[in-house]
Amino acid sequence: MDKLVQPGWLEENLDGPDLRILDCSVVFERPGGVLNIESGRERWSQEHIPGSAHVDLTTELADQSAELMFMMPPTEQFVSAMESVGVGEGTRVVLYDFDMNMWAARVWWMLHSVGFDTAGLLDGGLRRWKSEGRPVTADPAPRHLAATLAARPRPGVFVGKDEVLAAIEDDDTSIVDALPAAHYNGETQYYPRRGHIPTAVNVPAGALVDHGTHAYAETDELRRLAAPALEAGTNRKIAYCGGGISAASTAFALSLLGEAQVSIYDASLGEWAPDPSLPLENPADG
Repeated sequence: MDKLVQPGWLEENLDGPDLRILDCSVVFERPGGVLNIESGRERWSQEHIPGSAHVDLTTELADQSAELMFMMPPTEQFVSAMESVGVGEGTRVVLYDFDMNMWAARVWWMLHSVGFDTAGLLDGGLRRWKSEGRPVTADPAPRHLAATLAARPRPGVFVGKDEVLAAIEDDDTSIVDALPAAHYNGETQYYPRRGHIPTAVNVPAGALVDHGTHAYAETDELRRLAAPALEAGTNRKIAYCGGGISAASTAFALSLLGEAQVSIYDASLGEWAPDPSLPLENPADG
């Protein structure tokens, strides 16, 4: 299964008996500057790729005991959620969303973390799919035979603050900030403190995709955009953002470009920025 799936291939294979299509969308908006986060299931029920089911990163795919949203759930919870939509041994999975691939990338990394590797991300998601005149429907999700997903957890795919602190002093690990450049530079503020984690380079997730089609940039351009991370000369990359979502898209792009040791700081600035004991650099302070 290719990591990046093209819409033409998916349309030709919609009826594949081993194919599972998952809409991973979450509504994440700032109307009037006020952040609104809610499940994308209602939008999915109105319009989605035929044969797809919705998986909910706000509930079933999140650790409900965590203080922060979107944290990786316990393996048993995640596996159960995947099995309930037919994902298991012998299946292939295509993931998509309606918001620049970042939610689909998040689920791709979650599957990767439990050792499931026959998953790909639909390049451009629902935006590109519809713009190319491909079919959508409001039909209910299909019912699949019971699936069994054998978890083979990979340590280090999602990491915590201690590993990030260690990475600041580790010449063989790069920290990659996936937030917009203005936030990285301390010019805008979404969290209690401005700026970025020391030594971090900036590879904004939003810059890696075409804002019209939501497709990732072509390989050469993607390599140019990701150059701050690629040219760091380190074997390992740890990506972060505000809550581990945009970071998943930047991390996915790095994986596409051949980086083998990529991690996501799951709690990201949601945990880091409120804690004054954790270092943060603000270039805007001079």
